[in-house]
Order: sequence, then structure tokens, then C-alpha cells
Amino acid sequence: MHQSTDPYVRVRGAREHNLRGVDVDIPRDALTVFTGVSGSGKSSLAFGTLYAEAQRRYFESVAPYARRLIHQIGAPKVDSVTGLPPAVSLEQRRSTPGSRSSVGTVTLLSNSLRMLYSRAGAYPPGAERLDSDAFSPNTAAGACPSCHGIGRIHRTDEQLLVPDPDLSIRQGAIAAWPGAWQGKNLRDILEALGHDVDAPWRELPARDREWILFTEEQPVVTVHPVREAERIQRPYQGTYMSAHRYVMRTFADSKSASLRARAEKFLTDSPCPACGGRRLRPEALAVTFAGRTIAELAAAALTELDDVLASAPPGGEAARVLAEDLRARIAPVTELGLGYLSLDRTAPSLSAGELQRLRLATQLKSGLFGVVYVLDEPSAGLHPADTEALLTVLDRLKAAGNTVFVVEHDLDVVRHADWLVDVGPLAGEHGGRVLHSGPPAGLAEVAESATARHLFASPESPERARPVREARGAVRLSGVDRNNLRGVTAEFPLGVFTAVTGVSGSGKSTLVGQALAGEVAGRLAEPGFPVRRLVEVDQKPIGRTPRSNLATYTGLFDVVRRLFTASDEARARGWKAGRFSFNVPGGRCETCQGEGFVSVELLFLPSTYAPCPQCGGARYNEETLQVRYEGLTIAEVLSLTVEAAAVFFAEVPAAARSLRALEDIGLGYLRLGQPATELSGGEAQRIKLATELQRLRRDHTLYLLDEPTTGLHPADVRVLLRQLHGLVEAGHSVVVVEHDMDVVAGADWVIDLGPGGGAEGGRVVASGTPSEVARTPGSRTAGYLARALGV
Repeated sequence: MHQSTDPYVRVRGAREHNLRGVDVDIPRDALTVFTGVSGSGKSSLAFGTLYAEAQRRYFESVAPYARRLIHQIGAPKVDSVTGLPPAVSLEQRRSTPGSRSSVGTVTLLSNSLRMLYSRAGAYPPGAERLDSDAFSPNTAAGACPSCHGIGRIHRTDEQLLVPDPDLSIRQGAIAAWPGAWQGKNLRDILEALGHDVDAPWRELPARDREWILFTEEQPVVTVHPVREAERIQRPYQGTYMSAHRYVMRTFADSKSASLRARAEKFLTDSPCPACGGRRLRPEALAVTFAGRTIAELAAAALTELDDVLASAPPGGEAARVLAEDLRARIAPVTELGLGYLSLDRTAPSLSAGELQRLRLATQLKSGLFGVVYVLDEPSAGLHPADTEALLTVLDRLKAAGNTVFVVEHDLDVVRHADWLVDVGPLAGEHGGRVLHSGPPAGLAEVAESATARHLFASPESPERARPVREARGAVRLSGVDRNNLRGVTAEFPLGVFTAVTGVSGSGKSTLVGQALAGEVAGRLAEPGFPVRRLVEVDQKPIGRTPRSNLATYTGLFDVVRRLFTASDEARARGWKAGRFSFNVPGGRCETCQGEGFVSVELLFLPSTYAPCPQCGGARYNEETLQVRYEGLTIAEVLSLTVEAAAVFFAEVPAAARSLRALEDIGLGYLRLGQPATELSGGEAQRIKLATELQRLRRDHTLYLLDEPTTGLHPADVRVLLRQLHGLVEAGHSVVVVEHDMDVVAGADWVIDLGPGGGAEGGRVVASGTPSEVARTPGSRTAGYLARALGV
């Protein structure tokens, strides 16, 4: 058949990551879902092969000079791919967006609103017409000069800098100053300047106190330090820095997170007095549309903004065109249930589900035709009610003449697919094969598919079958007033498994991750408080560079290096543990500096990474690799999977415990040296949990997990739940923010927030056992939970 009329994308010989020469045919103009357990190779096929190949072809059509300016991904390991249209990728961005990123910038709605004010706004008499940039707080032309467009300023005062005025400067009255030598240096300089450092702070003259804390002067004086026994200290030139200047400089410039956090304790965050928190210059705020400033419309909910634009009096052709464009862009956002958001809502304050749907809505408006959309778990962070809206959007993308490829675990999305590509059967080296490619119904015949077992059967969950546990005390929150929570009261029982539910944006993460975590952290030292430890397990990366990996994060690498150091050969050479680290000079390969690969610049082609020519990817130099433990070099040990390493280190208790915890939580397929940058958010969260599980704590611990099943196949969810319920059986308490109704159905207690998102949420709609919450009228969770319970 001629390629131009071939309705299939045909992949031959895909070998990316763990794929084993995969051949597969996938129909165009259809919704195809890629399934399989975590680590099976489905993302390697969808993103690593299909999307990467589409990008490579697109870049080949770009002029060679322009190609040098674009960050290009390397060519995938595949023999051939035919019938592949241009592709658009919507991956899960796990990095935190910046504080200047907002709903308006993510959806590009801010651009249209700024243009509306620039071209069709009502200007004061005699005012000069402003360019659209003048209405942006992120440009020099528009940002308020006082707060630089942030809308808030950091200030400090005497009470914060000197919390105990009864102390003298020598006793440490100025708490904001650094400790150790630097703090002593500043005290010595003050004494050399003639200030009394031994009088209580409150007795110093007000003018001196003001100068010491807030002066911008930096006088240089000769300091004669007090001699200490057995130490010779010579005079030196010391430069004074006020407490305010030190705090502000540390907060703004320090690369140390702990130093920045310490400096932040001495600062208050308040609205900018110049712009009133509106972030713009006065001339921009003087322009109105429909009687409102751009700051007022940006702060309004999108549904309200749409009403304003619809009812605005006609103001010429420019106003009509721009208002219609804005309303057309708002429509898909409200369709996805996000009408409660405002344009100025900062991106870091959005849940993962909200951010994902905003990006989807933007694609819906783009109106592209004949492209492949490759989506990475679009249901992640979505309540079942939100998933229904998502399916409608995916159908619309397909109806517009596009092909939709989705990597997904949610069984409702899987059932909705036109075509299913199931990869497996297991993870890592036990996966990488296509078990089924065809309509979903055909998967029922594939006995070795883990997906089939969950898709076509509803086995009774062992967690759901057991009786509900009785609580042993509770942590009560009252009057919680944060984000969209308004005076919320909630009780979290202890000694049980609690699930917190609700639609995206209802306030779950705020209640658990901020209010509950803050309350418990503040009371851990309180006598009689039943919780002795607090463990928060989030999905943030375990490291941001390839140098951080599974072995280093869990502490397993320290054990491995000690084993190699204790070998006869290493002892004979006098080597210490540092010799076996690839992060410091000595034992590492200096050609690649322990990275294992080098970047090859190909000018007009994408830069590619090749194994280091010196060490062949081993990361260590030749001498280090001569030392072996039980027949393996340290590079070979790092290339072992957790599963293989558990057998290899079976007789080493310190290593065996770590490896058993990783295996028990379903991560046996990961390599010990797998870079942190290759791990998903779900994998990072489970590694953190496994690291906790190996510590064998007996004190009553409260574990807080935010959507722990994100990115997990139903088979992996079972494995994870076994561990979490095991923690409760061991006498601890577990609280999860969760959308998976099977997990919620197996909980002992449920707290449901809502009823909607944003201003329409933030209330406790129901709390009780799963069966009680399933019968609660007015809860959007109730119906889905009842279905999961089979009632």
C-alpha cells in the first residue's frame, strides 16, 4: 500500500531504553492508549520513539543555521517509522513553575487581555496610548518599579531582627546575624566603632539601634580581637554590614536553601505600598475597559471575565475582535471545569491536575489539524468527575482530525480508547514487549497482561474486605483559613488509613500539606501529643542532576563503597571510600568527570551523547575498576537492577534491608545507578517511601502522601497499598490525598472536600467511613465511591 494512503503509523525495530526491537502498527485519527506497569516501556515507545522521531523530522526541515539555535532531542533507536504526522507533546512537567508564571501566561490569555487594553481601553484625557507591554508586570515597561512586578515586598523590622531586647549584642541580641566567626566579626567591628556590645539592647539609644540594624553604610575599621588562650590573633580590617542588609542580601543572593530559609524568618511579606499589590505602573492602572482596570479583570474568575466581555458596550472593531478572541480562549478552560480560576493566579499555587488541564485547553483553542498529540498521563491528579471532562476534550481533539496518543493508567480512560497498545509483561528487563495492539476488547485474550487482569475483572481488594480500623485519638484542625479554605474544621483520626478526596482545586493539598503538616510539626515536642514523628512524602525529584541516583539517595551507595574499601586489594593500595565515588577526583574517570558520557557537538545536527571514549560509560578510571567485590567492579554493581542486587547483597544486612524495601514497593526494575533525572514523580515518591520504610522506626509516625498512586498501574497500586496498610498495622497513621476510588474504598476514614474547586470549594462536604461518605448527598465523590464499593 502506498504510504500516503496508509492509515497506520508503523514502527519497526524500536530499541529505546528497554524496548526489545518492537514492531507495532497504530491507527491514525484515533485515540490510542499505551498501557503497562510502571517501567514496562510504554513511555519509551510513545515519547522516546514516536514523539522523538516526529521532532527529529521537523527539525530536519528547519534551515541548518536556525537548527543550531534550537534545543534538539537525539534521534531515537529505531529501524524505521512510517506514516507519522507532526507531533505535539504534553508531558507532565514535574518542575515547579516560577512565581511570575500564572494562569494568564500558561493559557496565553494575558497576551490577549493586554492587547485589548492597549488598543481598546479608555485612557485618561491627554494620556499617551500605551503599548501592550506596558500592561505586563513581567516587562520593564509595565512592572511597578517598587516591587519589580511581583506585587509584594519583603520587609523586616526591629522586633523580627531582635526578638529578645533583654540580651546584649555580645549575648546574641541580633538574632538575624550569622553564627560562628562571621557573627563574632560583626560584634567586634561594632565594638571597634565605639558601640556598647555588653549593655542590654533595650538600653541602647534609639538612634544607635536604628543605625546598627538598618544603615546602608559599610564602614571599614581596624579590629583588635580579644586574645584567646593559645591563639595568636592579629589586627585586621573589618567591614560592617547592618542586620537588614545582611538578611536582604542572603535572601536575594544565597545559593544555600537553608541560609535563604533562615533569612526568610526575619522578613515579612506584604503588598507593595506603591501599587497596592497590583504589580503595574500607575499609567497602566489608569486605563480601563468596561469601567475596570486590567488588574481588576485579571483578579476576576474566568467566568466573571467572560460575562464582562459579553456585556461590554461596543467600542469599535478592534474591541469586538479582541473581546471575541478572549472569549473563544476562555471557553475551553471553563469547559474543563476551571472557570473559577483567575488570570493572576500564580502557577505554583495550582494543583498538578489544574496545570495539566490548562495546557490541554490551550491546545484545544490552537485548532491544529492532522497532528499527533502525545499526552503523558493526562488524568494524573484528576478526580473521576474531572476525568469525564478530560475524555470529552480528547474526543474533540480527535474529531478535529488529529491522532491522540495517551500514556495512561486510569482504567476509565483505557476503556474509552479506540485502540490499545499494552507493553509488558513486567518492568525493566522483564518488559519492553508489545503484548497487544488492537481494540481494547482484544486484550482480554492476553493472559500475561497485568492490564487485562484489572480491566476485565473486578477482584475484591483485600484492604476493602477487612473491617474498618478503630481510631486511637485524633488531630483536630479548626478555623483553617488558607488559600480557598475558609474557617475549615476537620478531624484526622490516628492509627488508621485516611483518604482526603475532592475535585481538583477543592483544597485537599492545602488542608493536608500545609494545615495538617504545620499543626503536627508545631506540636511534636508537646508532652502527651500522640504523634512523635512526621514524614511528608511528596513527588519532588530526589535530585536535579544525573549525579544523583537511586543508590546515593537511599544511602545504599555508602554501604557499597565501604564494601569495596574493605576489600584486600583496596586496603593494600591504601584507598578510602572516596576513591569509589564518581563525584570527586581520584577514582573517577577525568575525561567525562564521572558522568559516563560526553556530549558530541554536531553543529547542524542535534548534539548527541556518546559513552565516554576513555571509560566506556563506566564512570571510573582503569585503576579503580581493577578492584572487585565478589567478582564485580563498582561500575558493574551500579548497573545491577534492584532485583539482581538483592540477590547479590543477600548476605550484607545493611544493603539487603534497603533493597528489600525498594523491591517491596515495586521498584525492583530500577538500576542502582539510574540517574534521578530519568525517574518519574511517582518513582521518586516511592523511593522516598522505601527509604523511610527501611528505617524501622517504632515511634508513632504520621505519614502524609500527596496522590501516591499518580503514574502507577493498578497492579503497582496494589503493591503500594500493601506497604501503606502495613504501616498502619505497625501502629502508625497514614493520610493520603487521593483520586483513585479503589484506594479510597479501602481506607478506614474519608474526608471529602468541595463541592467544587476554587471559591466553590474549600469546605468539608463529608467525613466518615467510605460507605458513609458514599451515601452523602451533595458530594461529587459519593457516586464514584459508591461504584467502587459496589453499592
